[in-house]
Amino acid sequence: MADAVKLSKLIQDNKSILHIYQGEEYIKDKEIFVSDIYRPGLELTGYFDFYPAQRIQLLGRTEISYAARLDHDIRKHVFTKMATKATPCFLISRSLPVPQELADAAEEAHIPIIHTSESTTYISSVMTEYLRARLAKRTSIHGVLVEIKGMGVLLTGASGVGKSETALGLVQRGHRLIADDRVDAFQKDHNTVVGEAPKILKHLMEIRGIGIIDVMNLFGAGAVKNRTEIQLVINLVNWDPKANYDRLGFQENTREICNVAIPQINIPVKVGRNIEIIIEVAAMNFRAKKMGYDATQTFDNNLTSLISEHSKEDTNKVPHDD
Repeated sequence: MADAVKLSKLIQDNKSILHIYQGEEYIKDKEIFVSDIYRPGLELTGYFDFYPAQRIQLLGRTEISYAARLDHDIRKHVFTKMATKATPCFLISRSLPVPQELADAAEEAHIPIIHTSESTTYISSVMTEYLRARLAKRTSIHGVLVEIKGMGVLLTGASGVGKSETALGLVQRGHRLIADDRVDAFQKDHNTVVGEAPKILKHLMEIRGIGIIDVMNLFGAGAVKNRTEIQLVINLVNWDPKANYDRLGFQENTREICNVAIPQINIPVKVGRNIEIIIEVAAMNFRAKKMGYDATQTFDNNLTSLISEHSKEDTNKVPHDD
């Protein structure tokens, strides 16, 4: 988990929508420690008892229009109190005019002012999601993350079981690689875990006998993706003739990643099995279950119906006493 996000990094990564209005020389020293964005409405009325100064202070049409109605001295007092040492920056949405009192207070406190043409709600959502992703608790997983038909699938298993080779086969079949060997996972919300590659391994794979390959260079930009939600874990295990593998699909296992239970399937690996196709079908079948169609349940219903029909036939064959 990152302790802080540098303001310079946030601006650089969102340079298409964020623009520096003033205080560029102060940006390098500013860090953000919380993901929440704050709209200082109550503070404009003079109420500062619970002012969260450590958050990005976002002023939209409501805040700017209210401030315009205040007396000059009151505006100066309010904005001076808002401009604390802990405040990372002021963010003005909709390209609204910056009150002179705010510009003066920010300059005196060495706080940057950032401009955006985006709506207040949209920019708040974008900034919150960006900060949550970078400030979230992270865990490192040994495995390979691929996206199959839009669904994130994490391949796990013992070293040498063939995870990277299987992922390479999936890439050749038109699917996407997110991370090979090590996956950095973080919790996006209560039910969602997102995985991505460490920066040093981005778009790279290690194939035994070949070495390191650049998937993006070999297969094109469509063969890779920076991050994806982890929706299914497929654990590859070496085939054991004595093991009792699930043949009907009634077993439902999960793996906990960042405090979120992710469905897990165990798939045995042996010579002659086309693992890429099996994994592709497993992902498609999992999606079908999420959409309400369960082939296992259909089989169970058919079996129950067949047993019921045979029971009726046997009952009809029993001779009756006159």
